[in-house]
Amino acid sequence: MSSSSPLIPEQRHQEILRLLRSAGVLSIRHIVELLGVSHMTVRRDIAALEEGGQVVSVQGGVRLSERSGSEPPRERASRAGLELPRKRAIAELAAGLVEDDMVLFLDAGTTCEAVVPFLADRRNLTVVTNDFLVVTTLLDHPGIETIHTGGVVDVSSGSSSGALAAATLGAVNLDVVFLSTGTWDLAHGVTTPVSDKVVLKQAAMAAGSSCVLLADSTKFGTFERFNVTPLNRLDAVVSDTDLPEDVAESLTDIGLDLRLAAV
Repeated sequence: MSSSSPLIPEQRHQEILRLLRSAGVLSIRHIVELLGVSHMTVRRDIAALEEGGQVVSVQGGVRLSERSGSEPPRERASRAGLELPRKRAIAELAAGLVEDDMVLFLDAGTTCEAVVPFLADRRNLTVVTNDFLVVTTLLDHPGIETIHTGGVVDVSSGSSSGALAAATLGAVNLDVVFLSTGTWDLAHGVTTPVSDKVVLKQAAMAAGSSCVLLADSTKFGTFERFNVTPLNRLDAVVSDTDLPEDVAESLTDIGLDLRLAAV
């Protein structure tokens, strides 16, 4: 996957992880050819990923760690710049599921935040969210009624969760829930590293008529310690066209409405 524009280290790391989620194990030589960089550069990238617990070096190559699933950096500023074109494409496709007069939930996260500008032409919308930055973005759209869930504040993610936030969701009837995640796969479904987020996400699902997961392909094949929901309890998944073909087939086989944004 060489390109005329060299990838920065973070982009190379994401690409290596994406390739490993599809192949399982790759040789150093193969990664060098795919990325179009030097052997030493790939070695440095693997060392950085291994230090983060995401991969394990093997003879002549590298594989995903058993818990390759650590979520991407939880600090909002660190995550905001990752995969921006991919997130925008997913957000625009997801917004097509929203109709006038709906009440929807936007989960915390940069992908759900990216949905907001694509809602500008809808009428009589109500958006419920646990994300303070989503609320800030919605200030530019005074025609959209906004409800924040309240709850325990997580400064690093700019959001809130826990029982108080879940109680707010229990008092609202949602037409569609847009769920976010940093980790998802076929075996574990949607997972999260924080138990309070489980309570919030499950409350949103219980309040919603339909639930749609917004998750890009770079996050697939990873998992965290707490289970939110198996994938077959979702109604739809909006991801991108870099999702491996066999994964896409498996998702449709379990009855999901799979929508892939071009990247």
